[in-house]
Amino acid sequence: MNIMDFNVKKLAADAGTFLSRAVQFTEEKLGQAEKTELDAHLENLLSKAECTKLWTEKIMKQTEVLLQPNPNARIEEFVYEKLDRKAPSRMNNPELLGQYMIDAGNEFGPGTAYGNALIKCGETQKRIGAADRELIQTSAINFLTPLRNFIEGDYKTISKERKLLQNKRLDLDAAKTRLKKAKVAEARAASEQEVRITQSEFDRQAEITRLLLEGISSTHAHHLRCLNDFVEAQMTYYAQCYQYMLDLQKQLGSFPSTFLSNNNQSSTTPVQSVSTPSVLASASASLPSVSNSVVTSGLSELKSSSGSRKARVLYDYDAANSSELSLLADEVITVYSIPGMDSDWLMGERGNQKGKVPITYLELLN
Repeated sequence: MNIMDFNVKKLAADAGTFLSRAVQFTEEKLGQAEKTELDAHLENLLSKAECTKLWTEKIMKQTEVLLQPNPNARIEEFVYEKLDRKAPSRMNNPELLGQYMIDAGNEFGPGTAYGNALIKCGETQKRIGAADRELIQTSAINFLTPLRNFIEGDYKTISKERKLLQNKRLDLDAAKTRLKKAKVAEARAASEQEVRITQSEFDRQAEITRLLLEGISSTHAHHLRCLNDFVEAQMTYYAQCYQYMLDLQKQLGSFPSTFLSNNNQSSTTPVQSVSTPSVLASASASLPSVSNSVVTSGLSELKSSSGSRKARVLYDYDAANSSELSLLADEVITVYSIPGMDSDWLMGERGNQKGKVPITYLELLN
């Protein structure tokens, strides 16, 4: 027998096996053939594996969306990963915003209050961007990679063995069907031998599949550790961001509790208190709290009266022209309103110097 004859016979045998399985499967669906049921324990393990695969995929995909909301960036990262190449480094959104703020602050002038504040905010945004990169990298290594390894590794092996078990079951049931149809003693003996062989192969494959499926419990335990790592990475990230913003707030000083817009409309909506974790409670307690209604009322009374008030300067201010008064942070000046003046301005006096000053740079003193 040459190699060609051997291959032809093997192909014929494979075709016969495939046809036998197809016939058995079709007759089972039509209710014309009996089906060997898997034991309840194995069925439960199969169901648990399928459920684990389904939710692992959903959690993995949504975590990727959380870490990288831009779908185009996710596609690019996927392509580079498949090509086994490193994706080009680009600024993330906080870093880009931070750079724009820094550039704008330098353009307006670092010596001005607004320009200086923009630069400080920009530097903080860039630090947040760096923390964001660290979160993505840590989460990818400690959380996403193990989930992906399960989907692309362990579960693929389980699926392969499960499909093989299905084929062995079809072979067994097809052999049983042929045994029932056998009339001649010689044919029955051959069919009984076939049933014994297919039963043995089915039992062996069921045991292999069962051992693999019982590993799902270990998978859950491993994924639990990975989940703890992910939570810790998020906790570190949010704590860093919170600390960065606290530091920024201290650098900028306390803002006025309300700002009057050009059309003299003020925001009097009360700010609802937000519950923070105990680990942040002490820091939250230090945040300034000023009543909007009190400040708005004080400004309204000053504008409607002919009297004057003392005010503390919150930020440095450079006069734009001779009608304005330059200010230095923390100095105390006298302010008053005059008829016809723009709603965003007051008249300020410092000794013999006099000029317009912006309201948002002032804190009225009692």
